[in-house]
Amino acid sequence: MTQWKTRGLALALSLGLPALSGCFVHVRRVPKAEMPKTVLSATPDQLTSLINERYEKIHSLTAQVTFQVTEGGELKGKEKTITPFSGYIVMQRPGDVRVIGYLPVVHMPAFDMASNGQNFTMVIPPKSQAYTGTNKVTHPSKNPIENMRPDIFFNSLLVQTITADDLRVLTSETKTIVPAKPKHLLIVPLYDLTILRRQSPTSNVLVPSRMIQFDRTTLQPTEEDIYDAQGSIETQAIFGPLVNHDGIEFPSTITIRRPLQEYQILVTFQNIRFNLPLNEEEFHLKIPQGMKVKNLH
Repeated sequence: MTQWKTRGLALALSLGLPALSGCFVHVRRVPKAEMPKTVLSATPDQLTSLINERYEKIHSLTAQVTFQVTEGGELKGKEKTITPFSGYIVMQRPGDVRVIGYLPVVHMPAFDMASNGQNFTMVIPPKSQAYTGTNKVTHPSKNPIENMRPDIFFNSLLVQTITADDLRVLTSETKTIVPAKPKHLLIVPLYDLTILRRQSPTSNVLVPSRMIQFDRTTLQPTEEDIYDAQGSIETQAIFGPLVNHDGIEFPSTITIRRPLQEYQILVTFQNIRFNLPLNEEEFHLKIPQGMKVKNLH
């Protein structure tokens, strides 16, 4: 008798569950996303070669640009966007940088910063203030201008080479974007090439040094994240659409984000020239007499 009851219960459940589940099913429409028709594949070595070949093509860079600076974020509880202003960026490998920004309307220098690859000098004429120090921020300041260093520009504009000794790992992901003329959402397949380093020479613990993201429809880099010693993202460089300059492809915009200090600089390139011969004097900046000088670390 017990066996017949068990079979009867099983039969009742099998007949009743479809109807029961139908009562609780709710179907809703979601935006449809489409994959691109072409998705390229590459190995870590192939992506490394792409980065290194691109680096070797650029020995110097001279650019007329527009800067758009935004300060603040969630930690500060507010965000401030500064009126766009024009400027120049001059770079020469292995680490020379000159960055000049001009005040809007009056077109007077707002700041002038120069570096020989190790140390830098920056003058702020409107405040009669000058700064000297190391290229890299080691002690962040509450004053945003004091956190603006040459290596932020150099490493963001020119993705550095990947050496044979660098440890690498390649992963893939996708993101969904809304195209300019939205009919469907677009799925963008990506590669993340992460360069790792040992926490110490004898350690088995690996920490990220930087991550270069590639669009798999073109195999061009779209973003680079640079990490600090604690494994936090120190600098993000987001690359806009590429423009071909006599065989050298370079982004039309680069957004430089400093998430720990909550500011970003959108650099829009108006005019750019590559591999012009540059004088070393262009990267030496004299501090005018009478300016206050502060050393930064």
